Amino acid sequence: MTSSTPIHFVTSQTLDEKLEALPPMAQSWAKTHDFAARKGQICLLPSSDGSIEQVLFGLGVVNEKDGNPLDVGVLPTKLPVGTYHYANGAEVWKVEDLSLAVLAWYLGGYRFDRYKDAGKEMPELDWPEQVNRDEIQLLAKGSNLARDLINIPANDMGPDELEAITKGLADSHGAGLTVTKGDALLERNFPMIHAVGRASTRKPRLLDLVWGEEGNPKVTLVGKGVCFDTGGLDLKPSSAMLLMKKDMGGAANVLGLASMIMSAKLPVRLRVLIPAVENSVAGNAFRPGDVLQSHKGLTVEIGNTDAEGRLVLADAMSLADTEAPDLMIDMATLTGAARVALGPDLPPFYSDDDELVGEINELAKSNRDPLWNMPLWDGYDQNLSSEIADVNHISTGGFAGSITAALFLRRFVDQAKSWVHFDIYGWAPKAQPSRPKGGEAQSIRTLFALIRKRYGS
Repeated sequence: MTSSTPIHFVTSQTLDEKLEALPPMAQSWAKTHDFAARKGQICLLPSSDGSIEQVLFGLGVVNEKDGNPLDVGVLPTKLPVGTYHYANGAEVWKVEDLSLAVLAWYLGGYRFDRYKDAGKEMPELDWPEQVNRDEIQLLAKGSNLARDLINIPANDMGPDELEAITKGLADSHGAGLTVTKGDALLERNFPMIHAVGRASTRKPRLLDLVWGEEGNPKVTLVGKGVCFDTGGLDLKPSSAMLLMKKDMGGAANVLGLASMIMSAKLPVRLRVLIPAVENSVAGNAFRPGDVLQSHKGLTVEIGNTDAEGRLVLADAMSLADTEAPDLMIDMATLTGAARVALGPDLPPFYSDDDELVGEINELAKSNRDPLWNMPLWDGYDQNLSSEIADVNHISTGGFAGSITAALFLRRFVDQAKSWVHFDIYGWAPKAQPSRPKGGEAQSIRTLFALIRKRYGS
């Protein structure tokens, strides 16, 4: 590491000790530039020839409830090009948090440069010996895959392109992929996927990826793949369409998670189901008030065509349920109600499995991956009643929209041993440490840790 520049992490408690250990010129420089170890504060200490001799990075007041190692993710965007190393990372953090501080470097250094030069070259990091390089790389690669897919606009990320990405991922890991497309969806009894996507010139389809040995525990991931959502005949205003390229964020995140699982070669029988559609407007679009058949056999009254995500998920989840998987996870950018309740950074999740909820909460905390458990409140189930069908897919009255969406999906899960639903946002509306503005991977680091804990060797 002799050719790399040291980064020293400094807390408010260690500030005086760190400054006293510096040469007089460096002490003067740090004091002149008001370095007080405030959270996220950076001080570049020059050598006599004008180059950077070392970096001080403030962690603020660190205690049991503070000192998030993911805050380090701001460094790659702020430091000049060069090679750096964490000089005292092993002293500041236990190995798990040191690993997160390294991961933060690669999450914070992410750039979406498909259409525009990203600007300056990014600095490089020398890996600390204590961390598992393979694991950090697969976590970063899976997270950044999800980000890329969300960031690509809908003209270049429709059902065809999402299928191609899934095919490439399957091929690279020796997985199989079955695609049911267009009118074949009706022949194979996926009527709601077909109904939602039939008005688009881009044919709707169900992507079905399978990987791993048959005798292994069955883990099934279902991701909402609405590549663009106009709202259908209940047309969104233009302002609400601006971010609808991210409405396939559930699919993007399950593909990122699948990439992690397959790269780690976890001993599971992995299945990934993605209903890939575009909710468009045309003469054959499904209508408010229509009654749709579902794969499960339930009839579904359409209360609003802009609540299409739960329809395509329901058909895919009903198929997944027939295998009685050990664990079924569905992810979707599903409701604005979840954002009103918890904002963009804190995805809610729902499950009737208290043990599963406890594991997710514990792992979310240790992985610094914010999540919040919300209730499947049975009292609201009656709000999905319909006078002419088995169920209406949206609630009456407009209350508890995220909860009632989860309750609707629960009707399509009978045999899975454990099921959990994530209502994610999939987008960072402003840049934060480790989270550049744009498409975001949410919850999948926690879910990878969960699957590895439950089924990993």
